[in-house]
Amino acid sequence: MIRIKICGICDLEGARLAADAGADMIGFHFCDSDRRVAPEDAKAIVDEMPVRPTIVGVFIDQPPEEVREIADYVDLDLLQLHGSEAPGFDAGRPAMKVLKVRDGDVRGAADWPDPIMLDSWSPDQRGGTGRTWDWEAARKLLESRRVFIAGGLQPGNVGSLVSEFRPYGVDVSSGVEARVRVKDPYKVHEFVQAVRRAETGR
Repeated sequence: MIRIKICGICDLEGARLAADAGADMIGFHFCDSDRRVAPEDAKAIVDEMPVRPTIVGVFIDQPPEEVREIADYVDLDLLQLHGSEAPGFDAGRPAMKVLKVRDGDVRGAADWPDPIMLDSWSPDQRGGTGRTWDWEAARKLLESRRVFIAGGLQPGNVGSLVSEFRPYGVDVSSGVEARVRVKDPYKVHEFVQAVRRAETGR
């Protein structure tokens, strides 16, 4: 089953929306981001959830000691490394490296264990860009690796991605928002359903 990650969670309502819709993973930004949350707030959200999906923390070029402290405090299941972290980065939890697709080229995949995430490259953004890219560039990696696809996904296009490429997982943030920091219930539900329909060929 394709893993669905709803990222940029900023409040309990958004976390519950994602879990109730069937998301497998939710992500909190602990980095420089419009969707940044304090570790204390993330922990409070996680502690209030009746059902716990996989909890992911997003970091950008932060020291391993800082990442480890936040991961232990919030009890993160997975670290998502969105910066220029070097292979071998160790903060005591499993990590997923985000690699940027630039001009149809993916570099560095061999240096990192599965899973990895592919996102669009931007000259002025180190985190997620919210922009789509040519998924064809990922085809070979998708055939042999556990790959999450991110970048400009939303309910209207994720079904095509799933039908054609069958990634290990998909990641969305702005594509299911009503506005920055606020998830849209309809969009979250439709995103999850679009993945599941495409996955089963319905």
